[in-house]
Amino acid sequence: MKITVRCYSGHRVDETPRSIQFDSLVVEVKEVQDRWISTDHRYFKVIGDDDATYIIRQDMISYDWELTYYQQAKKDRDE
Repeated sequence: MKITVRCYSGHRVDETPRSIQFDSLVVEVKEVQDRWISTDHRYFKVIGDDDATYIIRQDMISYDWELTYYQQAKKDRDE
């Protein structure tokens, strides 16, 4: 799923995700839990302000972002 990601740009462009936008819904990133690089993508595992877990990736050629994993917050699943 294609998404829009607003990032903090420090030493490098798009260094750290700050928010994820799905059409009109915007989720602020509370925490970056992990980050890694493959041969053609950069990945981030983040916790949103909705307490859900997201894994997002950025294509290192086109700079497009995609959502690759979503898990709703535990408290939402237990209700």
